Parts: sequence; structure tokens; C-alpha cells
Amino acid sequence: MRNRFAFVAGASGAIGQAICHRLAQEGWSLYLQYHHGQQTVQTLYNTLQAQYPEQEFMPIQADFTELDAADTLATQLFQLDALIFANGQAYYNMLEDTPTVVMEQLWRVHVQNPMRLCALTSSKLRANNGYILFIGSIWGEAGASFEVAYSAVKGAQHAFVKAYAQEAAPAIRVNAIVPGMIQTPMNGHLDAEELAAIIEEIPLGRLGEADEVANLVAFYISGQADYVTGQCIRLNGGWYI
Repeated sequence: MRNRFAFVAGASGAIGQAICHRLAQEGWSLYLQYHHGQQTVQTLYNTLQAQYPEQEFMPIQADFTELDAADTLATQLFQLDALIFANGQAYYNMLEDTPTVVMEQLWRVHVQNPMRLCALTSSKLRANNGYILFIGSIWGEAGASFEVAYSAVKGAQHAFVKAYAQEAAPAIRVNAIVPGMIQTPMNGHLDAEELAAIIEEIPLGRLGEADEVANLVAFYISGQADYVTGQCIRLNGGWYI
């Protein structure tokens, strides 16, 4: 039986690392994309290679803010069964103080390059009855003040999932997992009081864990959920229903 290959964008992030560990556990070989986190991904690569010597793990550096990032990446992806977009960058500021260059970067990172990579690799995914999975955001549904540009591009991700799922069917399943507040360094701008106030609003009374996101990723590309496509699946402890 051949190895299954998944491309994980954002493999150096907390959620990306959790996804890589979980998929490797399930037998997946992985393309480990990173931008700045070379040492983190090298450590991840060393760990996975030692634990799963019969699988393949390939670190790939790529800057999703670059216009041609997807085109460059596509030439490095050979066998492919799944695309998982766990990469991203947040931006906290009022809309009137958000520079155009930041808006362009957010668009390229979250929408343009992921869409382009889907287009360039679609033939490989179709041949393998593959999967595309985005890690979206609660703010793409509910919106957030001081994160207007970020909310907008996450909302665009969700819209892409719903549209492309129809175009890519029946060969490719396209879905998004939409987390609420997950315990990661990305939330480091919040102080203890702010975090406590958020937790008080969450019916389950805690932040989510990166492993919980990874578990859902593994399920939705496992073959056990193949009647699910075009869905944005909420993982938020009941914070937004």
C-alpha cells in the first residue's frame, strides 16, 4: 500500500505542529511548509522521521506573502492526497490604521495563494480522491473589531470552501474547521484579565487545545467523513453557535 501525502501549510505553528504529529500517527507522509520557523520545523522533521521511519517528511520553505508562492510550491509537490492550510498571520489594529500593504499580505496568505495552490494541484487531488481542508476562524463568521481585515480574509476562506466544494465534487472534498479561541502563542497579545473575560463567555468554560483541532483534521481526511463537503465545522466550545 502506497504512502498517503498531505501538504501542511504552517507546520511551524502550534496548530500546524499538532496536525503534523496527529497525521503522522495515522500513517501520513507530510510536506512541512514553513516561512520563518526553520528550526522549529527541523526539530519537527527529526522527531517525525525517528518515530515513523517508513513515512516521508519533507520541509519546504515558502513565503505566502509573495505573489508567486503557490506557483513555486506546486513544483515541489509530487504525490498528493490532501492540502491542509493551517498557516496565517493575524493583525490587530483599527481598519483606518491598517496599511494597504498589510491588507495585501493578509489576502495573499489566507486566500490568494491557497486558492492558487488548490488550482495548480487539483489534477493530483482528483486522481487520488483527495481532500482540501482550511483552518478558518470564528472571526470569519462573527467578525471582530480591531481585526476587521483578518476577519474579512477568514470569511473569504469560508466562502471559497463552499464554492469550490461544488466545483471540485465528486473527486475532492473541500471543508474548513473553524476554531474559536485556541490556546496558542497567537493569543499572546491578550493579558490574563482579557483571557478570563473570554473564557467566561465560552459555555464549555475553557480555551480549546491545538490537539483538538488536529483530531478533527485527521477525522475529516481519514475516509470516515467522505459524505461531508463544503462545510465550515465549528470548534469553539459553544462560543458562537
